[in-house]
Amino acid sequence: MTAAFTFPGQGSQAVGMGKALADAFPAARAVFDEVDAALGEKLTAIIWDGPAETLQLTENAQPALMAVSLATMRVLEAEAGVSVGNDAAFVAGHSLGEYSALAAAGSLSVSDTARLLRIRGQAMQKAVPVGVGAMAALLGLDYDTAVAVAAEAAQGQVCQAANDNGGGQVVVSGHKDAVERAVEIAKGKGAKRAMLLPVSAPFHCSLMQPAAEAMAEALAGVTIKAPAAPLVANVLASPITDPDEIRRRLVEQVTGTVRWRESVAFMASQGVNRFLEIGAGKVLSGLVKRIADGATGISVGGPNDIASAKNALAAERSA
Repeated sequence: MTAAFTFPGQGSQAVGMGKALADAFPAARAVFDEVDAALGEKLTAIIWDGPAETLQLTENAQPALMAVSLATMRVLEAEAGVSVGNDAAFVAGHSLGEYSALAAAGSLSVSDTARLLRIRGQAMQKAVPVGVGAMAALLGLDYDTAVAVAAEAAQGQVCQAANDNGGGQVVVSGHKDAVERAVEIAKGKGAKRAMLLPVSAPFHCSLMQPAAEAMAEALAGVTIKAPAAPLVANVLASPITDPDEIRRRLVEQVTGTVRWRESVAFMASQGVNRFLEIGAGKVLSGLVKRIADGATGISVGGPNDIASAKNALAAERSA
């Protein structure tokens, strides 16, 4: 198998996402209903009707993006005969997308995943008071240079590489003063652009330790099964299947770097040349082209995408 299924992270959300799927396919609607029931509220009303600022709240955006990804996955299963076990060499997700990947692969139930992501979003928001932390994108620097910039900027505070997205795009995270210093240092090191991001907390750095502890407690209370296809873990950029290790790496992921560039490169090195991005947006499909020469990124998030995904996987099976 030379296809991987990937799942988007925070930032890909948009009001109205998934509604066309839910209107067209009962399998999609059932996922949204299940997420609403698991959370005890109508998250779908926020997803489809907004307002955008409410959807963007971390505690809403995380389960909402998962709901759209899993609704898309269920439609692929029902309408295109797709299954993770038969059609994916690997699954992977960007940050919260790792939970979507595990749910798609049957490792976590949709209801448990929705509740975990609500806890994760709340815990990440509460970990650092508003205004204390920040994140910034450094564009045009390689990863090692960005790590050096973060270290130079720290000056006794926290400043770490949070996301290695590939294509010369690295995000740093930490104390606001340190991140602002990193922006200026990066410009002096030849970054094409360096700018603060409109986020509400400094994700994927050591300041998130309280959230990691909250997730350790939450994950201890859910059943995790071996996934139908190996998960390429954010913090390892290599595949895992053991449920206890999955639980441990999900905790580490809260404070650890999302090693997306290396994850995609690893999958490509194993023969993957089609990356199906399941859910909202096209961010991961765009990154694929910058990381893996000759690989194709296919975004699947609406009714019109189902047929093209079906055709791509049919070609895969007959190859």
